[in-house]
Amino acid sequence: MKLLSLSEELKNNSYPGRGIVIGKSADGKTAVTAYFIMGRSSNSRNRVFVEDGEGIRTQAFDPSKLEDPSLIIYAPVRVLGNKTIVTNGDQTDTIYAGMDRQQTFEQSLRCREFEPDGPNYTPRISGIMHIENGNYNFAMSILKSSDGNPESCSRFTYAYEKPLCGEGRFIHTYMNDGNPLPSFEGEPKRVAIEGDIDSFTKNVWESLNEDNKVSLFVRFIDIGTGKYETRIVNKNH
Repeated sequence: MKLLSLSEELKNNSYPGRGIVIGKSADGKTAVTAYFIMGRSSNSRNRVFVEDGEGIRTQAFDPSKLEDPSLIIYAPVRVLGNKTIVTNGDQTDTIYAGMDRQQTFEQSLRCREFEPDGPNYTPRISGIMHIENGNYNFAMSILKSSDGNPESCSRFTYAYEKPLCGEGRFIHTYMNDGNPLPSFEGEPKRVAIEGDIDSFTKNVWESLNEDNKVSLFVRFIDIGTGKYETRIVNKNH
């Protein structure tokens, strides 16, 4: 699989929807993740990321304009011991509860499907990062309708052991803008991970479509110590 430029992937897609990037820094010392949200409706655009314990949650920027909170207000990032969970919906809580009961990442998602927002049937995308004793691995999942047919749910899990330095994987909800929105296809894209946390954050944020971008979360975790740095960028502030 070709190593892609994350910046170019974002610049060339006006509406990838919500996206998760997980990988490793070029020097091999840091686990890297990013999660962004975009929006076309005023309800989707009326959001910000805020810190919530070791994770984050979405909240309405202007509570008076909040319409339907069901699919837009959730905790995208939660931390369970040495595991960091990143998702595009309330399945973050499902994974957290399942893994807390000793289920695997994949098992914990068995009770979930794509979002009930026909005709788009937005995929649920999820990631899990595991750091222990200086070792790091991660996995990604997508739950999607079968070519837009809600009668069937397709489940894909991708596991990455001993991630390579300077590389990551990128998965997003939609292939591009459209009506209905076409679900992501194929395995997570192989992308380059470049720069320190500030330059990486700046690069991702500036590459997202100016009209549609809403919020960005970035975290760099020291693989040796587990200590982390976080950046949050909100269009509404």
